[in-house]
Amino acid sequence: MRTLTLLASLICVALTATAAHADRRVAFVVGNGTYKNVTPLPNPTIDAKSMASALRNVGFEVVEGTNLTRDKMTEKLLDFGKKAQGADIAVFYYAGHGIAISGTNYLLPIDADIKSEMDVKLGAAINIDLTLDQTMSDAKVKLVFLDACRDNPFAAKIKSNSPTRSVNVQTGLAEMKSGEGTLIAFATGPGQTALDGQEGANSPFTRALIANITQPGVEIQQAMTKVRAQVNEETNKGQLPWGHTNLIGSVYLNGTPANAPTAAGTPSAPTAVAAAPSSDVELEFWRSIKDSNKTEEFNAYLSSYPNGQFRSLALARIAALESGAAPSTQTRNLTAGIDPATFTEEASQVTEDQIGLDKGQRRDVQRRLNGLGFDVKATGKFDEPTRAVITRWQAARGYPKSGYLNRLQHKALLTEVVSTTATNSGDEERPRRRASSGGGSAPAPRHHGGGIDPGAAFVGGVVGGMLGGAFRR
Repeated sequence: MRTLTLLASLICVALTATAAHADRRVAFVVGNGTYKNVTPLPNPTIDAKSMASALRNVGFEVVEGTNLTRDKMTEKLLDFGKKAQGADIAVFYYAGHGIAISGTNYLLPIDADIKSEMDVKLGAAINIDLTLDQTMSDAKVKLVFLDACRDNPFAAKIKSNSPTRSVNVQTGLAEMKSGEGTLIAFATGPGQTALDGQEGANSPFTRALIANITQPGVEIQQAMTKVRAQVNEETNKGQLPWGHTNLIGSVYLNGTPANAPTAAGTPSAPTAVAAAPSSDVELEFWRSIKDSNKTEEFNAYLSSYPNGQFRSLALARIAALESGAAPSTQTRNLTAGIDPATFTEEASQVTEDQIGLDKGQRRDVQRRLNGLGFDVKATGKFDEPTRAVITRWQAARGYPKSGYLNRLQHKALLTEVVSTTATNSGDEERPRRRASSGGGSAPAPRHHGGGIDPGAAFVGGVVGGMLGGAFRR
């Protein structure tokens, strides 16, 4: 009986959410990275998956694609154009290579092979102005996000093949003006280049977009102010997003504050009712990647659902894949028994000094990080490479990133079950052991923590991780 009641409640919530998002929301989301004729980009596909998931969570129908050729991009754009006709909100998001020639911006499919300006104008690249006009002009509100301000990979070829006349091949993308009801946002300013970010993670611009534009009750222009501030801070003022807006009224992607006005034709849903569809999308996302051997797909899940119900499992799979070890010896319970303050309390040189780690304890930290799949030499010295690895570990666990430890983070690290061979031997000890083995059998590996069974650790990690993730949500 209780099961039937619960099922009925879930159906009611889902129907309420569907009704609340009665306004038509359509998005085009594409990330191109595996270019055939220029240097590939590692992160646009991750960025696109993360953005698509974030938009679905707030009621968008998403036309999605990654690593598309010219023909495939055209197909996706035609589909998007049909669905965007008369839409209340249409979003256009692209991550990948883009170029600007003579003041016009173009997006590059993965099969682009541009040798001259003529190749561009005859269709080897996608004209952004023309594309937006053809696909989104009929939508009431148009939001355009371009994470494509990288260096022009074909600039040298185009210039060398145009000796008889001046060709203006720009760095980054050219300035664009928005029409009525439109917001256009670039990863950085006109003529500047943007960062792709650490490999296997979101770019700074996309990470900031996901963190801000779908926040409950936050108006889109306020969100973009926060995006600029976040990117500027993360890149040490090396990158400042730029945009142009001509919106009429306020636009909210995830619920409006009480009595807040919205742009014409864009009624918004109460914040609370988005939970049921979000859970369904999250579950479908997890099912699609749970057997994957690509760390970037699990990082995309974590970017979209930093406190998701499968967070612990995703982190465990990333650690296992990065170390090359079997999941049974690497999976661990990452949330059970962890003080919630670990996820908010900042760490610095001062907090690390307060722990009072001697050289042996620092070496132990490095060995543990090694055992968790974060490759670092166990020297007992926290040098720059170690700081970078600590930052990666903090990011993977959802702790504030600084490269330094505090007492809570150090305690959390000590509770993690790690690869036993890595914790019992430092990088500097391995050559000596190999030299002294003399071809004999290697010492039997010991289990860290006095006999913890790896199989039990795996089961405990799975069950505890799911429960811990559910409680933290």
